[in-house]
Amino acid sequence: MLSRQEVDHVARLARLELTDAEAETMAAELSKILDHIEAIRGLDLEGVEPTSHVVDVVNALRADVPHRSLSVQEALAAAPEPVADGFGVPSPGAGGE
Repeated sequence: MLSRQEVDHVARLARLELTDAEAETMAAELSKILDHIEAIRGLDLEGVEPTSHVVDVVNALRADVPHRSLSVQEALAAAPEPVADGFGVPSPGAGGE
């Protein structure tokens, strides 16, 4: 099991503040993850091809074929509040909370 110091170090690197209870939970969960990685390291993977998917994926991506883009007018046609050739959005400091 990871020590409290190791959990605190990882939390500091991730810029997280953990309560004592959260640090205990993280120590247990991270230890389980590391144990699982060790189990995987012990497997004989000689001759196993690296994969990106568990199952064969065929034709998952469309062909990269260039085509005409939308005009500014077409892109803004459904916009709720277009503003000077762009999308109008509320100011982060306006309204809300």
